Amino acid sequence: MDGLMVEFNESLPFDRALYKADIQGSITFAKGLRQLNLLSENELVQVIQGLESVEKEWDEGKFVIRASIDEDIHTANERRLAELIGASIAGKLHTGRSRNEQIATDMRLWARPKLAELAAVMKELLGVCAARAKSEIDIVMPGYTHLQRAQPIRWSHWLLSHATFIMGDLKRLEGVQERIESCPLGVGALAGNSFGINRGFLASDLGFSTIHPNSLAAVADRDFVVEILQWSSLMMAHLSRLSEDLIIYSTAEFGFVSVADAYSTGSSLMPQKKNPDSLELIRGKTGRVMGQASGFLSTIKSLPSAYNKDLQESVEPLLDCVKTSFHSLRIILGVLSTLKINPNRMKSALTADMLATDVADYLVMKGVPFRETHHIAGSVVRKAEELGVSIAEVGLGDLKQISPLFDSDVAHVFDFEKSVERRSAQGGTSRASVLAQISAIEAFLAKQGNSL
Repeated sequence: MDGLMVEFNESLPFDRALYKADIQGSITFAKGLRQLNLLSENELVQVIQGLESVEKEWDEGKFVIRASIDEDIHTANERRLAELIGASIAGKLHTGRSRNEQIATDMRLWARPKLAELAAVMKELLGVCAARAKSEIDIVMPGYTHLQRAQPIRWSHWLLSHATFIMGDLKRLEGVQERIESCPLGVGALAGNSFGINRGFLASDLGFSTIHPNSLAAVADRDFVVEILQWSSLMMAHLSRLSEDLIIYSTAEFGFVSVADAYSTGSSLMPQKKNPDSLELIRGKTGRVMGQASGFLSTIKSLPSAYNKDLQESVEPLLDCVKTSFHSLRIILGVLSTLKINPNRMKSALTADMLATDVADYLVMKGVPFRETHHIAGSVVRKAEELGVSIAEVGLGDLKQISPLFDSDVAHVFDFEKSVERRSAQGGTSRASVLAQISAIEAFLAKQGNSL
């Protein structure tokens, strides 16, 4: 081939990451060949020992790649096996097997432990959120909509709002994990294995729960890659939103939180600056992961049946997206574990106008329809603006001119702690509601086998 075409065609520079999975699949396939007497017992032993030696070379960084010969991880491993045990025996390993089924199997085998690692760090992250929410439950801060101060909430309630998204991501990941457990090995290039290999044995030996039911579909099936990319996109979107909040809260204008030095950088010009680059990188890498998902969907949307070389484009996005997602989760775990909060700044940011809804609720309890109380509370806000005071400082006389239902007990409305405690319905920001949310996360983790 043309020299540039060789480089353009080869995948070993990236699919070498699949070497363990490829060797694992080859050992299982060799066992399947032994069951058919296509390998003798002695040949099987030599193949397995040879493959284990190849794996050790990869592990120790001693595997020597032969340029222009080792096109991909499959040919590289088989070439080295032949050098170690002889071509006459190594050449039997590929009997009835195609690289089409190999790569489909390798990618699933590679993804399985990687998804387990993602699940593990997400459980750890949920544990940190629950522990912080419990220990910092007394801290009250402004809650925002449209980035405008809205109502007082507990800091723990804000933290648990993000934990709720993460818990949803973890539940969705379980579904993705289930759907990679379909073994394509033993389907040949597209039409099936001509030697009647026992696919049930291959699947069982590799730890798959099911057998891919159709050989033509099996070699072309990258739905599990799409699912992982799409799952990662949504999970990263949630991390990006969390990061955005923390970036805003860490500014001097807010000062609610301070990101630890271990997850910050300085400015090359301004010595006073401390930049939350860890969070900004998560926010930026989210776009990268989303792009991989949409890009690969575009790749497969018009492919004809069975394997096409376009599918080589499934490997790099999968490897990169899983790595990026894992690193992002580890970083956000570190940020939240070391984050310093400033309760005084949060408290000082609370203003009486955030209790306008509580004023409306006060009148509701006196029998006034909410739509009317909403209008009355708006009048109280306007009156405070006219007087140049907060709504808590509007005199009772002025309040009675707006509505005769106001009485001296209205003073009890202007208390931030009481305001959050009034939000006591399930999922609210009261102490009891927040503790119930924490308990739900702890119970979920305990069920997952990761009790706090």
